[in-house]
Amino acid sequence: MPDDPARDPLTGARILLGVTGSVAAYKTPDLVRRLRGAGAEVRVVLSRGGCEFVTPLALQSVSGEPVRTELLDPTEESAMDHIALARWADRLLVAPASADSLARLSQGRADDLLGAVYLATDAPVSVAPGMNHRMWAHPATRRNADQLADDGVDRIGPAAGDQACGEEGEGRMAEPEVIVEHLRRHLAPKPLAGRRVLVTAGPTREPVDPVRFLSNRSTGKMGYAVAAAAAELGGEVTLVTGPTHLRDPEEITVVPVETAEAMAATVRDRLSEADLFAAVAAVSDHRPEERLASKRKGKEAFELALTPTPDILAEAAGRNDRPLILGFAAETESALASGRDKRRAKGGDYLAVNDISRPDAGFGTETNRLTLIGPEGEQALPFGSKREVARALLKRLATELAGRA
Repeated sequence: MPDDPARDPLTGARILLGVTGSVAAYKTPDLVRRLRGAGAEVRVVLSRGGCEFVTPLALQSVSGEPVRTELLDPTEESAMDHIALARWADRLLVAPASADSLARLSQGRADDLLGAVYLATDAPVSVAPGMNHRMWAHPATRRNADQLADDGVDRIGPAAGDQACGEEGEGRMAEPEVIVEHLRRHLAPKPLAGRRVLVTAGPTREPVDPVRFLSNRSTGKMGYAVAAAAAELGGEVTLVTGPTHLRDPEEITVVPVETAEAMAATVRDRLSEADLFAAVAAVSDHRPEERLASKRKGKEAFELALTPTPDILAEAAGRNDRPLILGFAAETESALASGRDKRRAKGGDYLAVNDISRPDAGFGTETNRLTLIGPEGEQALPFGSKREVARALLKRLATELAGRA
């Protein structure tokens, strides 16, 4: 069967999740749900400490598999369940990894099921530490974490922020969506390895006065999906984003801007360093000719003179040092015809067109439908989530980049 370019790298992956005695264990049912939602198979090893924070029944309910808790279990075949689990796993993920579990793993102790599986598996291992910030900062814990890194164990986090104990600092387990994204990047093919990708996303805001602004309904979801997919496929990604309510993607350089002029200036500065420029942002076409110094009051009618903002896509396409350029066109009628006109008018290499009047492809939706217009013609990409569509789109452009190289 031909490869599906939109396929999630986690599809079919067998993830063995070790849950240890950290309060962050309460997040693991959500983590399992997200992994399964991405297409992974999940089995769980729950330590005795972990049982104090989350029950085997809860994890069995979301994983659809029996939860293992004991090293020597006569109910399992040959009472050698640690060997069977170690051979089954494509990846061992310990999340949360408590300070005690880091110590045990770094010392190679095999007096519980998780430790025995760790020693018996040939699969890659990831740990997501979760503990009090002072425990994480302690020299003993850092030595154990460094030893695991030297042994080839991949680490996810920890993050900084408020902790269950009421204190604040670095030591929080990475959020489940961050862990899933991390694993996705590790498992994905890397056709964009060594490539620098510049992406714009979101709306821009053009101030009328200190309170009001002109903008549009873009949420930034498609641009963020393109940036995340580019990083997943191995690219070194810079995301220039207007105001959104989205979480900054991990391991991506994020440059926040507000106005079209600020976005244009950032693109001008960084374009020559990029191998691929994806102009996904919904940039305001006009801005007020003059910004009012104070808030305009009253209900009476007034005129607002507008002037054009920089055309970021056309400006980039006209440069001699430009990279491969992908533009986006969000259209409300005659989408393909309008997209063809836009590509001819603005230049660039490819243009992705979507009809935002459709209920499954407009601003704020979780899904999208794109038609890619390029030198070789037009190609309708498979319908799917914005991340799936972005993945298929970037794999197509990675092939073009490889051909140019």
